[in-house]
Amino acid sequence: MPTFLASRHDERAPADGAVAPHPLLGRLRGHERAVFVVAVVLLLLQMAVAMVSTAVEQTPTIDEPVYVGTATVYVQQHDLRYNPEHPPLGKLVIGTGLLFAHPHLDPAFDGDQTELGRHVLYESGNDPWRVMLWARLPVIVLTLLFGLVVLAFARELAGRAGALAALALYAFSPDVIAHGSLATLDVPASGFLLTSVWLVWRARRRPFPYLPLSAVALGAAVATKMSMLPAVPVVLLLAMVSVWHAGGTGPAAARDGARRAKARTLARGAAAAAGMAVVAVAVVWATYLAVDPRLRWTAPADLPAVHGLRALLVDHLPLPLPYRDGMHVQFGFENATWQGFLFGRLYEGSLWYYLPAALLVKTPLGMTALWAAGSLTLLTVRRLRPAAPYLLVPPALLLASAMTGSRDLGVRYALFVPVFLAVAAGCTVVARGRRPEAAGRTTPAASVGRRRLPGRAGAGTAALVLFVAVSSLLTYPYYLPYSNEAFGGPEKTYLRLHDSNVDWGQDLGRLADRLKGHYPQEKVWLVYKGAGVPSAYGIRATDPRTVPAARVRGLLVVSDTAIDKADARLKKLLATSRRVEDVGHSMTVFRRP
Repeated sequence: MPTFLASRHDERAPADGAVAPHPLLGRLRGHERAVFVVAVVLLLLQMAVAMVSTAVEQTPTIDEPVYVGTATVYVQQHDLRYNPEHPPLGKLVIGTGLLFAHPHLDPAFDGDQTELGRHVLYESGNDPWRVMLWARLPVIVLTLLFGLVVLAFARELAGRAGALAALALYAFSPDVIAHGSLATLDVPASGFLLTSVWLVWRARRRPFPYLPLSAVALGAAVATKMSMLPAVPVVLLLAMVSVWHAGGTGPAAARDGARRAKARTLARGAAAAAGMAVVAVAVVWATYLAVDPRLRWTAPADLPAVHGLRALLVDHLPLPLPYRDGMHVQFGFENATWQGFLFGRLYEGSLWYYLPAALLVKTPLGMTALWAAGSLTLLTVRRLRPAAPYLLVPPALLLASAMTGSRDLGVRYALFVPVFLAVAAGCTVVARGRRPEAAGRTTPAASVGRRRLPGRAGAGTAALVLFVAVSSLLTYPYYLPYSNEAFGGPEKTYLRLHDSNVDWGQDLGRLADRLKGHYPQEKVWLVYKGAGVPSAYGIRATDPRTVPAARVRGLLVVSDTAIDKADARLKKLLATSRRVEDVGHSMTVFRRP
């Protein structure tokens, strides 16, 4: 046999005692890149279909009209006076969709931000369905783009198989789909932060141009939600670590006593972090100037006062005055007492363990297992250990910060958890026994992707990802009220959680269709918790709490959050009514004789 044929034959021949691969597997291995691309496209297409179809069916949630009204004012009047508690960038993103919807807004309108949202959607001759779809589409597009960031980050750490596992968890996450299909700020803020951290990670090989780009993404996160501010010092410290690594200063340099080299590298890292902070601040300023180049701003008359360390922080931040006044508003919210609901208990104030408990309910079981396994893999596999601070510290810090908040209103306050931990979970495909790399070094994604995956790790990860996918697909299109199988599924979520976890006012359209198709001409009594206007969707109903209980006969429809928070009068009505069905797993239809 010729030498070159013998070498080719030897490459394909199985090792002694090994089972020869199936010919089909051999052909697939020759087209790995094509299979990878097709799988990525299918995962993102599935996510896009889920989000768009959900966006088409759902009426405005409680927060959306405020953002849509504010974005309309941004686009048409270039005025910052509405919704100062959130920076402008997320609403500017929403506004890009409204450029195509052309909503009418009376220039003489004068009301608060809640009245503004109602005015734009229901009182100005606009089609609320059309306006809301165009407002949601830019967020949907951003959510899909952030999926590519998840893919790229995981591929660098765990190759193609890990990247597909990470993207699958992201694309099938009920919480990401639910909030990625709404004109809200939670997914954009979390996605921008992940993008910033990924670029800082890439800076370990080459600080420029990744650190400037990371600073832009970090500024975008802070310019979308103020709750991202605690992550800023962490990202800047990670930037210093990346510069240190890129400079080649490590154990070898320490042994050689290269103090000057270490000092120079440390100085470069500090300078890079300072430069990133300047760029991030500039991005925040740019978002305000994009709305109003003259930065006209009058502080609200009822602006909450801030004292102590909070006042010191607000006064010394180099950010625009409307941003800092918005922080006053947020601190005012934190000083208020809110109602919470967890596992059937209605309470005043907040519980420190609310968000972990809510995540336990709202996260698919397979996803929770992969989050834990992926985090453990990052901490125990030598090659991946340098990535652990990048993927685990930012979400842990933000979660700890959110757990101290006073508003137990939903897992959307911790949406960064499924975004970051999807990448971590992709690392579960990495085998224990692989050839270790030098401490602190990464392995090129292509070489990782070409290595044979361990049977147990790969099969176990694939099985759990499939479990997540099935759980997610079964809840379609009711992603907002999702809860996992251990807690009874979406139809039981209202027994354990409330507000944006299950019932955020999204099902007026579905209720209208149900009443028209199943209960025509019947008297309807409605207790609705949301920002929509029932009559705009053809629902003619009366609030049963405004009349004597004896007059309430026929259909009684109650938002599930209103059931969770029912007062004595509503509890009495519900106790004497018969449950008929639910609508969208967020509203319950009763019949009262």
